[in-house]
Amino acid sequence: MFRNLARLLPAPEQLFDIHPLQLSRWLDEAWAAGSTVPDIGIDPPSPSTPALGDPGIIAAIDLPLPSPTGAPFPVPSGITTGSIDTFSGVPFPFPAPPSPSAPGLIADHLIYAYLLECTGVVEIMAEVVRRFAVGETLNPVSLASTRWLRTTEELFFREPPLYSIQGIVSEMRPDQRVNRRNAYWRMFGLEPPHAIPSRWTRPGMTPEVWKQDVGGGVNSGFREKWTELLRQVWLGIENANNGVGPNATDREYVAFLCTALRDMLAMRRRGAMLAREEFAYVSYLSYFHTTLDSDTPIVIDLDARGPAPAERLEKIAAKVGMTPAARSRELFDLADLMSGLLRAIELNVFSTGAQAELLYLNLGTNAALLQDMNRIIDLWQSATGDRVKDRPSGTRPQPVRLPNPASPGVPPSPLTAGPGIVPSGAPAPALAAQNGQG
Repeated sequence: MFRNLARLLPAPEQLFDIHPLQLSRWLDEAWAAGSTVPDIGIDPPSPSTPALGDPGIIAAIDLPLPSPTGAPFPVPSGITTGSIDTFSGVPFPFPAPPSPSAPGLIADHLIYAYLLECTGVVEIMAEVVRRFAVGETLNPVSLASTRWLRTTEELFFREPPLYSIQGIVSEMRPDQRVNRRNAYWRMFGLEPPHAIPSRWTRPGMTPEVWKQDVGGGVNSGFREKWTELLRQVWLGIENANNGVGPNATDREYVAFLCTALRDMLAMRRRGAMLAREEFAYVSYLSYFHTTLDSDTPIVIDLDARGPAPAERLEKIAAKVGMTPAARSRELFDLADLMSGLLRAIELNVFSTGAQAELLYLNLGTNAALLQDMNRIIDLWQSATGDRVKDRPSGTRPQPVRLPNPASPGVPPSPLTAGPGIVPSGAPAPALAAQNGQG
């Protein structure tokens, strides 16, 4: 979410000059303002409202609107894009999408937060904030970076403000790291490859506490079905120009895989479960993504300039004796692309055979989507080690049995560990995201 706000400012790095109280209030306004899904590059565009399980969840838990008599809005953010040092006294004027200058408030999928979490960015930036808070092991920084440190600590490394939309911490779920892992585990049957650093583990915290009491509410088959979808799409791309010989692509099977993934994700969204958590965790990770998206003041002061977020993160990690994920570049690049595709799948964009062909055939209206699908396949294979483009010798292009759209919450089957994402039970290193080779 914070990347949305940064794009509306004269310079994206001005986001970190806004008072943390205003940013916290802005998140509540963003929740109530409604949002659109990422554009996946097809014409006509896909439906714009994200699948939340129940769209009424937004109005059910947002702040009340002022009365028609002109009563003030309760605690507005007062952010003014033209002058961030000026408090407007009113809620943020969100642009009405779509327009060339304002694409709308983009609601990224929870997978966006998960993939970025796998880079180790949260633990690395937490260590940066801690070092500046407790001592002088890092060189002094500019006032602009001091503002970043204050805002980051206030927003993400303390108890959230009372009654805030981001307040997903309480006596019922007291640890934000555990809470995020719980959401990832339930939605995808996946967890970050690095352990929670021992510095941040609470007394009495049991191993894999985020898996306790989830019951059958785990999409343990997500990775298997997702990888099979990518494999079938790649098969379709290979066969797209096959003028001679058999064409093994089955568009109805591709559509079925999309439907199976849609139904699986919908099971976790019943009654709008995880809608608020998804919003909060996507916002959380988007803040750190914005920090690394360019040479922001904290990046410059840590002497971590670089061509891309992954390179900047690696240099910052070295300053505090840590190592990001070996495939951080792939994870950063994959986050936006996979977010948009899963949003579209949840909205039934590819639920028929004819629609599924948009994923691998050039139909004249989907050039951008075709390019993105090829990129997603390459990035996923590189990040995870899943051999999407290879099919073992002697096997058929399509399995004999169709996948179950709504698999029960059983433990996921063992999968080959890759350098970006590892299956449950694999050894986790002590440092953030030291999770692979090469």
